[in-house]
Amino acid sequence: MTSLNAAKFRLGLIINPLAGLGGSVALKGSDGVAAEALARGAEPKAPLRAAQALTALQPFANRVQIFTAAGELGERVASELGFDTQVLYSADAELTTAADTQAAVRALSAQSLDLLLFVGGDGTARDVYSVVSETQPVLGVPAGVKIHSGVYAITPHAAGRVLQMLINGELVSLMDADVMDIDEQAFRAGSVKAKRFGEMLVPAEPRYIQAVKMGGREVDELVLADIAADVIDNMEDELFIMGSGSTVAAIMDELGVDNTLLGVDLVQQRQLVASDLTAQQLLAACQAQATKLVITLIGGQGHILGRGNQQLTPALIRQIGKDNIIIVATKTKLKALEGRPLIVDSGDPELDAEMSGYYRIVTGYRDYVMYRVANPDLSE
Repeated sequence: MTSLNAAKFRLGLIINPLAGLGGSVALKGSDGVAAEALARGAEPKAPLRAAQALTALQPFANRVQIFTAAGELGERVASELGFDTQVLYSADAELTTAADTQAAVRALSAQSLDLLLFVGGDGTARDVYSVVSETQPVLGVPAGVKIHSGVYAITPHAAGRVLQMLINGELVSLMDADVMDIDEQAFRAGSVKAKRFGEMLVPAEPRYIQAVKMGGREVDELVLADIAADVIDNMEDELFIMGSGSTVAAIMDELGVDNTLLGVDLVQQRQLVASDLTAQQLLAACQAQATKLVITLIGGQGHILGRGNQQLTPALIRQIGKDNIIIVATKTKLKALEGRPLIVDSGDPELDAEMSGYYRIVTGYRDYVMYRVANPDLSE
């Protein structure tokens, strides 16, 4: 699938500029609520994440030709980074839709692409899957609130690393990976209903391509109760940010307070003080007092930041300090990673690198293991 040395690598690029808008403003997605997210002050992140991936290709710019769509759908980012860029599709409206993504895929697919790179979330992956050829290699750059699909790189920089390998002619195998998505209306109501829609062909690089998320609540209630008891015993007067996920939900259940399973809540003196906060609300609430953050990892993937908890912004993490982060997980979830490190994909590569190292993970009552946080794509 690589080009001959004399030919340029033919890269298709499609950015969903609305991907991930709902995350920081607690809308838990962007499907159908982009206008509301913008009205709440959300800022588009997908173009930045596209730029993070493509920056890795700048040393090879004379060996790459990018086929893309006009404006924010890809042209602006590719042109600003100095790539040879050809526009093949233009949207009719400023707020783009799934139909624009699909039309762009059709237009680009006629160019015999070596790889189609798309930037978005699970909804974007579904849109691409619905029209792309089953023989067309693709790769997703994660920019959505929820990333269940296995067609995405673990971070934007990881996507860049895969592209470097392809352009350099390294031997890269291909594999079929699942396209998954959830019902966002049910998601906002606190229920995760994931569905498999099919497969797309992606580079088979397990260091850089994420696994499909493990669904469902933890089944070992005794272990979760032990984890909850340990965290609760150590709750003092600080403000506690309670992240999303079923393991954190078990702590809230033990406290006997309402929990936003797919949002972020605040607890102080073991009482709920605020629910389902946005990024700006969290920054304001935590600015003047000592704060701890309780988070867990996504089963099967290992992400602790950047998947479903975009309310936890780089500014907030720096304000809290890495020493005040409490990671909770069952040993079953950790063992399922098969030695792969935990991953931070905050959108700020400098913070992601600063977060590397070994962390004490709460795995039971007074039971801890040391586990590594180290994005593979940033360690090379």
